[in-house]
Amino acid sequence: MSMIAGASMVTPDGVLDEGWLEVQDGRIAGLGSGPPPRTPDRDLTGQWLVPGFVDMHSHGGGGATVMGADAGQVQTFGATHRRRGTTTLMASLVSGPVDQLERDVRALAELAADGLIAGVHLEGPWISAARKGAHDENVLTAPDPADVRRLLDAGGGAVRMVTLAPELEHGLDAVRTVAAAGAVAAVGHTDAPYEVVTEAVQAGATVATHLFNAMTPLHHRSPGPIMALLEDERVTLELILDGAHLHPAIAAHVRASAGAERVALVTDAMEATDVGDGEYVLGGLAVRVQDGVARLVEGGSIAGSTLTMDSAFRFAVRHAGFSMVDAVRATSATPARTLGIGDRVGALKEGLAADAVVLDADLQVSAVLARGEWVA
Repeated sequence: MSMIAGASMVTPDGVLDEGWLEVQDGRIAGLGSGPPPRTPDRDLTGQWLVPGFVDMHSHGGGGATVMGADAGQVQTFGATHRRRGTTTLMASLVSGPVDQLERDVRALAELAADGLIAGVHLEGPWISAARKGAHDENVLTAPDPADVRRLLDAGGGAVRMVTLAPELEHGLDAVRTVAAAGAVAAVGHTDAPYEVVTEAVQAGATVATHLFNAMTPLHHRSPGPIMALLEDERVTLELILDGAHLHPAIAAHVRASAGAERVALVTDAMEATDVGDGEYVLGGLAVRVQDGVARLVEGGSIAGSTLTMDSAFRFAVRHAGFSMVDAVRATSATPARTLGIGDRVGALKEGLAADAVVLDADLQVSAVLARGEWVA
């Protein structure tokens, strides 16, 4: 049993000054404010204590990628993001041949069972060629019902989210199949009209994959997917706050209009994260990272990001009008709830996993607690 005390602690009930947290067997055994019940093992006076970040959309980091599902690379991927405060991490696969994806899903499902990742996110191949972004157009396809079932079954429950374009043939049926399997159906990389996306939400879609990016822009006579996703309170809105994917005014508007509780910050990180500028490969496509921004060598489309969740957290607070409570919700509670694991992670609350991030006065990570163990 260990005791942490002295921090400004962000809980579901708000900010607790001089907060204390007791950890036992990897879980939060108790918490409160004021003098702790016993002498603390770690004094965090002058710092913030927030829940461990939950990233529901990430492809790589530390020079490692989840494509290929190599256990060593996935371990590096997890450790890289964990040092930056992400204690619950999804492995997002980009578009590829269904046979290859099935092999990767089976291997990643084993790593999920071992606790290395929280689950698998399929971003493609059932997406629009018109809004493909950094996906290989040669492997994109409509969601054949047998293939959808095949990849869901390959995960044995580990596939927690599937991003698809509902306007494709069998698209709406795929949304229903994914939702019926207990996974999250997400709308993204889509050229769908407003009416089709509205129908997809009615069919069970509950996430907007990186809202605004890789989807038809808003137009006053043809509102498209963005308006349909923004206006329905059942939809969680992914935002990539790296300063490149979205203008901060857009992020501030989404928070103000849709409500902070609907926003989930994601990294969409690729292998260059925490490595640096240079030449990389994402889903078989050549990528050049310059000044921290990843773009396809051919065509120049943004190719994921080199973002980490602590940077997204700081951006939200400093540039997009998020309060500390809003930023905590968007980096922990909302993604955890969206993935259906909010009863285990995503908040500083008694009984949940002892996952926490210590932030200094400048909101830089100074320590990370994962399942009750200090890992950074």
